[in-house]
Amino acid sequence: MLDPQQIDELASFALDLADAAAAVTLPHFRSGLAVDNKRGRFAFDPVTAADRDGEAAIRKLIGERYPDHGIFGEEHGKETGTSPLTWVLDPIDGTRSFISGVPLWGTLIALNDGTRPVIGLMDQPYIGERFVGRPGGSELIGPMGTTPLKTSDCTKLEEALLGNTDPAMFDVEDEKVAFREISSKVRLRRFGGDCYFYCLLAAGTLDLVIESGLQPYDIQALIPVIENAGGVVTNWAGGDAQNGGQVVAAATYELHEQALKILEPAANG
Repeated sequence: MLDPQQIDELASFALDLADAAAAVTLPHFRSGLAVDNKRGRFAFDPVTAADRDGEAAIRKLIGERYPDHGIFGEEHGKETGTSPLTWVLDPIDGTRSFISGVPLWGTLIALNDGTRPVIGLMDQPYIGERFVGRPGGSELIGPMGTTPLKTSDCTKLEEALLGNTDPAMFDVEDEKVAFREISSKVRLRRFGGDCYFYCLLAAGTLDLVIESGLQPYDIQALIPVIENAGGVVTNWAGGDAQNGGQVVAAATYELHEQALKILEPAANG
């Protein structure tokens, strides 16, 4: 269990890590950077030098400051530490947005205490916004200063604003059916947001985000941001979302409950 002083220290260090990543990734944005295809879950699964080098910069700082901490990143895998603390990293969440010049990608940095993520940060260096979640609250650090984050008070599906990166992520028929049903009930749907949509949920401008096929490094940094802003994040069965897979994030418990009634029959775990 981390005490408040340790939380302060580690949350501050997470900002340093975001600075290190931004120094590498931002110069590549809208630069015509070469793109490789990892050929993962999607037919086109892009990765760039910005992804790889951005994560390497973060890992270097962690190794220098906290050599006993573990690291789990998308690009360079797992390093087990002697401490229960593990940094969970995605240097560019939304590489498709990155290579398309769309500024909705972000650097995701989480600190997991061995049980769950307790500190989370999403940095969007092009826009100049950082969404930070930690025990005691979440905040947006941006061009207008620092402001606390609070999810909306939406409790009804028919009044909800729904975000999703790409409905093509639902490659199982039960998932497609469940998502279509929820989509047909909400007030508004927006697509293409990657990690940024989860942060807009924490900021109170979106009410619901539903996705599938996520990895732990896609979601762990976003859980503290949303939960400490008053929202809820689970898998489609209502359980722990930190391992990724099918994820639903909602502004209120009431809205989350309504979404789960539709999603649970399609839950795969």
